[in-house]
Amino acid sequence: MKILLLGATGRTGKHVLKEALQRGYEIHALVRDPSKVSEKSIGLTLFTGSPEDRVTLGEAIKGCKAVVSTLNISRTSDFPWAPLRTPVNFLENVLGHLTELMGEEGIRRLVLTSAWGVGDSRKEIPAWFRWFVDYSNVGKAYSQHEVQEQMLKDSTLDWTAVRPVGLTNSNKIKKLVVSTQGSPKPKLTISRRHTARFLLDCIEQGSYIKETPVISEK
Repeated sequence: MKILLLGATGRTGKHVLKEALQRGYEIHALVRDPSKVSEKSIGLTLFTGSPEDRVTLGEAIKGCKAVVSTLNISRTSDFPWAPLRTPVNFLENVLGHLTELMGEEGIRRLVLTSAWGVGDSRKEIPAWFRWFVDYSNVGKAYSQHEVQEQMLKDSTLDWTAVRPVGLTNSNKIKKLVVSTQGSPKPKLTISRRHTARFLLDCIEQGSYIKETPVISEK
């Protein structure tokens, strides 16, 4: 299968790219800086530019059967009040172009990363973390994930908005916990590597269509 991958140079996207190539996918990856892509494969085609550029995005999506996005609102550091590196409306701008182009190309399947604490899962996150969402720049990303999820619900796409809990850089794959509507109660962390696997499993298995599963590990 040929898929468009957005966010391939990010901390989770790198794992998606590596895992997808190992599974034999053909990948179109749209990146701002190709030098940041360490994976080399005959199955990988790089497109240079911003996903906010509709023309470039349109070139990258041609011939693909599905889209995986790990894009997020990024800050200049992990400090919660660090300035934003991306425009505050970055995710909704990209998704607006993406849904239009997917319709034009006849592509229905889209899997993207949202976050635990978005939408009806807000009540599940610890109170201390809700405070950061409400009073720091962490909340800018959450606001955009809220907008994204509503845009998906208003679309005709076969979408899945995956809500990982706290992401870690661990290479260990522990037991996966998938929670829907708060059950079972999610744990607090999941590795980026495991998240990448889950995103691709959703594509392969056609699972969680029009759903927002929370994923964690125990």
